[in-house]
Amino acid sequence: MLKHLSRLRLFALVGGLILASACSAGAGADPSAPYTEGSEYVTLPAPAQRYSAAGKVEVVEVFSYGCVHCAHFAPTAEKLRAALPKGVEFKLVPAPFSAEWLPYARAFYAAKKLGVVERTHLELFREKFEQNYPLNTLDELADFYARQGVNRDEFMRIATSDEVTAQMKSDLALIQKWGVTGTPTIVVNGKYRSGEVHNFEQLSAMTQWLAKRELGAK
Repeated sequence: MLKHLSRLRLFALVGGLILASACSAGAGADPSAPYTEGSEYVTLPAPAQRYSAAGKVEVVEVFSYGCVHCAHFAPTAEKLRAALPKGVEFKLVPAPFSAEWLPYARAFYAAKKLGVVERTHLELFREKFEQNYPLNTLDELADFYARQGVNRDEFMRIATSDEVTAQMKSDLALIQKWGVTGTPTIVVNGKYRSGEVHNFEQLSAMTQWLAKRELGAK
């Protein structure tokens, strides 16, 4: 089972960010649906809490570069992103569930600001988990991005900025509302959260099914 793959007690963060562990579960099932509500996925409390205020149907992966399960899921997630129908957008949100994961969250926000996530995302996982590069501190992550052609000083400036701290606080609050306690977790349109799935292929297929259902409801 892939339930709560990287379950970690949420950590009190810099700037007074304290996140309590939360988990919600739905009940009931639609016999005509290929997946069971309350099992493979959970319906989140209304109103929907989207990552962005408006636009396309959104599929959000809550992840961490410190999570080996996220590294294993990453190639499948890339295929999922490419297979999503028009009108659906795939997004990544980093989850700093411990002090050790804080640098990865800051690194992601900096990489996003610098516009390099798409070309560095899979490579960071490869270097950390396949090539065993020491990618644990923000300095080590800055070295990684420098190898990818990113200005190291600019990366560090953004990663440690007040803007990134504020974004982290905002995203953590949303993760709490979603009841995410493990990674990788998928949230569709702020309405549905992945639950107990058997493998990454099922997680991907279920995400597409939920996204298409949301498209049909628009």
